[in-house]
Amino acid sequence: MSNTLSRSVIRPKPFGVWDIMIPMVFILNFMKNKQAKELFIQNFMFTKKLALQAAYDMLQNGRSLEEVMAQIKEKTDAVLESETDGIYSDLIRQEQMKEIDLLIDHYGRLLNTDGKDYILLVVNAYRNRQNYTAFLEQLETAEKNVSKAARLTLGDQTDTAALARLEDALARARLAEVDHIFRS
Repeated sequence: MSNTLSRSVIRPKPFGVWDIMIPMVFILNFMKNKQAKELFIQNFMFTKKLALQAAYDMLQNGRSLEEVMAQIKEKTDAVLESETDGIYSDLIRQEQMKEIDLLIDHYGRLLNTDGKDYILLVVNAYRNRQNYTAFLEQLETAEKNVSKAARLTLGDQTDTAALARLEDALARARLAEVDHIFRS
């Protein structure tokens, strides 16, 4: 999903005359676009990876929610302290912590149910389309709150068009996912 989202959010620069005449310019532009997509994926997956690892630690190592949240707070504190460009703030982190808490519950549900693939895990954990859609709506709200915090942090530097494309692409991808999982 993150690859699909990156293609929706990161728009490649149109080919120019120099791209055709000087292949090295084409290669450099291609690499810049690829790096931008990889950075987007890394940022998009940041909270998801932290939450998944936390849910796994809770299940495998018997750690409590408080313990894993404290560990996540330490990791995000380190990111916040190392941030010098002003693109990460405590406000963003606070909203991310809410998203992570929601995702820990979701991943915990999936890890604590039976199923040989993602579809069966979701069906067994949520039982029906309405329950899973309710979770996705909560996740969407949490993600939008992170985006709002980012807009407040970045101010005029915010790429609002990219955020709108991200939200639109996420909504479409999740609707398709729900339709695929709960074919009716």
